[in-house]
Amino acid sequence: MSEAISREPGPGAFAALLRQQRVWDVDLPRFDPDAAPAEPTALFHDWFADACAAGQVEPHTMQLATVDADGGPDVRTLMLHGAADGVWHFASHSGSRKGRQLAAHPRAALHFYWAARGRQIRIRGTVTTATAAESSADLHARSTGALAAALTGRQSEPLASLAKLASASTAAWDRARREPDAEVPTWTLYELAAEEAEFFQGEAHRQHVRLRYRRAGGRWERGLLWP
Repeated sequence: MSEAISREPGPGAFAALLRQQRVWDVDLPRFDPDAAPAEPTALFHDWFADACAAGQVEPHTMQLATVDADGGPDVRTLMLHGAADGVWHFASHSGSRKGRQLAAHPRAALHFYWAARGRQIRIRGTVTTATAAESSADLHARSTGALAAALTGRQSEPLASLAKLASASTAAWDRARREPDAEVPTWTLYELAAEEAEFFQGEAHRQHVRLRYRRAGGRWERGLLWP
């Protein structure tokens, strides 16, 4: 890349740089939807383990999409905290932007993208909160850094300066080390009960395989989608 492009790309240079990018310069796995399990969590577990084995960077990160009070969409990247029996878990402060949005509109979507395998997974459903005890256990099962970040608090609030953040973070780290069992009342474990889950397998000739699970009463229905 030239110095001019790296320093300040203009519209033409950006377009050229964009067109140079390629996807899936790796051997992609085959996906036989007929051999997929009857419910989506088992397939998610298989694909997650495969992504880890393939060296996918941060396979446990995902995108969470919500809507605000006016119906405006919002999305951010955060960590997956668990997946079992058709329920995916994540956590945040109840007073954060995502927490307020979920309180007003308790429906959301998750998205995983694992470029190392040309795979993505989309999940939509209804979100509920776990108990205070479960939320506390989730927090304290994590690292000291995670507890320090939670103790820093004030997520999504306006920040006057980076110095303010540094001071609050230092104090939070000190407390997390002294009090590994410190409680953070706003820390909330969320549970997304999937109503729909789609598994996408990329294919070099663009014959991508898309398998969608949809909950119908107490069972899952499966079907293919055009790519």
